[in-house]
Amino acid sequence: MSFSQEYQQLPTVDKDAGEQESLQRKDPRKRRFPLLVIAIVIIMCASLPCARMIMSRRFWAACHVPQRNTSTLAKLPSHYTLPSGDKIPSVALGVWQASKGEVGNAVKTALTAGYRHIDGAWIYRNEEEVGQVLKASSVPREELWLTSKLWNNFHAPEDIETALDQSLSMLGTNYLDLYLIHWPVAFKKEGNNIMDEDLTADPYPTWQKLEELVDKGKIRNIGISNFNIRRIQNLTANKLKYQPAVNQVELNFWNPQPELLKWSKENGLLLEAYSPLGSNKQVGKSLSVPEVKDIACKLGITPAQVIISWSVQRGTIVLPKSVTPSRIVENLEVFEIPQEDFEMLEKAAASHPPQRVVNPSTGWKLPFDVFDGQ
Repeated sequence: MSFSQEYQQLPTVDKDAGEQESLQRKDPRKRRFPLLVIAIVIIMCASLPCARMIMSRRFWAACHVPQRNTSTLAKLPSHYTLPSGDKIPSVALGVWQASKGEVGNAVKTALTAGYRHIDGAWIYRNEEEVGQVLKASSVPREELWLTSKLWNNFHAPEDIETALDQSLSMLGTNYLDLYLIHWPVAFKKEGNNIMDEDLTADPYPTWQKLEELVDKGKIRNIGISNFNIRRIQNLTANKLKYQPAVNQVELNFWNPQPELLKWSKENGLLLEAYSPLGSNKQVGKSLSVPEVKDIACKLGITPAQVIISWSVQRGTIVLPKSVTPSRIVENLEVFEIPQEDFEMLEKAAASHPPQRVVNPSTGWKLPFDVFDGQ
């Protein structure tokens, strides 16, 4: 089985503050005020954004090698070309776990920074807020790449278009650039986590309906998510009108999946990497990997940029998620890593047992491991 696909390397000042401060100093009861301020600052700096800023400053101070100017670094491909001919941006803003009231600002920041690829899903419960920002944006729809995903409860052929229409309505668009089967498992409509054995065993009926929606113009490209090699082969053993455009999977330093990456390249299937910096609990550890820090010092870029650049250089689309403006901007800047450093990082990633974080098999009470233990 081989897919036809080519890659395109393509400070506010209060005028009365002085007077107020003088009055406060005359009152000995107010002398505790500076201590209160210090306490508040300490608490604020315990937060993740501030802590990461401090760690970043310490990181640069610890670099003892000459740093290259990033303007001299080669850029990595900004897009890949899918079988349809559509060009998909190589870095996206992922909005998984971005809560209401946060996701809108994150998307707004991303669009301003130059992102044109937003990766979402119906189950993330934030598509409406994303849509509101897109509507208010000056970025034309045709310049955006919007992805959503079909949730497990909607695999019955009669439910698929209704589920898609919900996402389209919330996002404020009449088509999606990419629609994925979120998981290779289907639940029955009448209950949560009650598996539909037929549709789980054979995703072809779901795929046929998605193909119809491509023909209707509601979707431009269709793909899969969290499929391993065996499950991909089960799907593509059927006579498909449209081959999967991408497979979105957990892919990072701790779970590099070299076998899946190699097989996918050999068969022309593009991988998308979610959690590219690791899960929330792994991010700090990812940014502290010695090889990552060494490359960052050498190139004059941040450890996060090293990991995201490495992921793009592996030939994958990368979906970093953040609601912090500075990190959103930082994550979009990717640079080519020298080959010897790239190989060093690849070797380091493969030197430890893989650590998969996202596996809902037990939580969903499935009678099997959705990843077949891989």
